[in-house]
Amino acid sequence: MTAYAAYWFLPAVIPLALFISWNDMRDMKITNKTVAVMLVVYAVLGPFAFGWETYLWQWLHFPIALVVCMALWALRVMGGGDAKLIAAMAPFFVMSDLEMILRVFAASLLAALFVHTLFRLTPLKRPVAEWKSWNAGRYFPKGFPLSMTLVLYLGLVAVYR
Repeated sequence: MTAYAAYWFLPAVIPLALFISWNDMRDMKITNKTVAVMLVVYAVLGPFAFGWETYLWQWLHFPIALVVCMALWALRVMGGGDAKLIAAMAPFFVMSDLEMILRVFAASLLAALFVHTLFRLTPLKRPVAEWKSWNAGRYFPKGFPLSMTLVLYLGLVAVYR
């Protein structure tokens, strides 16, 4: 991905990622409408960011990710909202950056787990004490690290390329 493409996506993706994170931690849900908005962002901005040929090829990431993630959902490896979100975010990611994407996701997952646990176990959670994620047992709101992965990936590309 080029910095030019990242600059096109970042202004639309940042508020959407914040909403996804907040909503998933609050309600433990990633809604279909939110996933649809993510796809609309790619559909509208993609041609400007990538150019037509790359834009159309990037669309292939969506059905492939959807099939793989829905299979993982059926095997109870991940939640349905997480699976849909991954599929909707897939066109934004360029496969030649896969190693960087996986590193960013690993760091995002660890950071999100640390921050969420820190808030859950301390008085820092008082302003949002009603969030369902505090008492979700072994379940963790992965919309937070997934959306953080997309924003960090785009940010890193925008800064370093």
